[in-house]
Amino acid sequence: MNTTSRDRELYVPRGATADGHYTLDIDPKRAGWTHSALRIVGLEPGGTHTFDAGDSEWIVLPLNGGCTVRTAQQEFQLLGRESVFASVTDFAYVPRDARAQIASGAGGRFALAGARCERRLPARYGPAPEVPREERGSGNRLRHVRNFASADAFECDRLIAVEVITPGGNWSSYPPHKHDEHRPGEESELEEIYYFEIDGPHGFGYQRVSPSREGGSDVLAEVRSGDVVLVPDGWHGPSIAQPGHDMYYLNVMAGPGETREWRICFHPDHTEGYR
Repeated sequence: MNTTSRDRELYVPRGATADGHYTLDIDPKRAGWTHSALRIVGLEPGGTHTFDAGDSEWIVLPLNGGCTVRTAQQEFQLLGRESVFASVTDFAYVPRDARAQIASGAGGRFALAGARCERRLPARYGPAPEVPREERGSGNRLRHVRNFASADAFECDRLIAVEVITPGGNWSSYPPHKHDEHRPGEESELEEIYYFEIDGPHGFGYQRVSPSREGGSDVLAEVRSGDVVLVPDGWHGPSIAQPGHDMYYLNVMAGPGETREWRICFHPDHTEGYR
């Protein structure tokens, strides 16, 4: 692992926030911001985990394995997947102020992507076949995006979440871009979490965040499976995958804007010849 000295706390290595329930627990207080959250829970075969949503909405997203998600009124059977590299997955939405249980007969690992919110929407099931998928970029900038909870794909109050697979040797999150200002019609203010997994036991990647303002976030991190980079502000990208090792990242975003939208500004020094 390497980071710059200015904002070392924005790189969160695997296990740094583990507790009795979660192998990863990034809440707004720990991140030093207001809205976005991410937890990873591992369950043994036959295991269960119960959580209170509190003032946040949550999506239960299988990383590997399947599970049942129960609230007081609903029950959703999630088929899940073998790994994040194998396929898209179905998921469940848990509204604020709910109490939910995750139960897994075969065991697995499950992400809880969350955001503080105001509205209480109904609990819902997100089928895997309905997850919009797209390819972005070309050549060594190609990446595969799964927009399971993008702003225009699945209704949430604040939460935006997507998955990205970057083939080994490729760059993604490129050109560097930012979303740290509210500029109507041009840019939305969003806090962002990058959670990484790398295909292969010795694989790694790199994540860059550079300042968009005086004293802003400045990170260059070597990332491995289970690591996190927090992006409260700044130009983020590129995300670089080691040759021979595909890189996965889960992006979790939320912000204070009245409208739930993902509007970004590309770094002007890195767009010539790209678009």
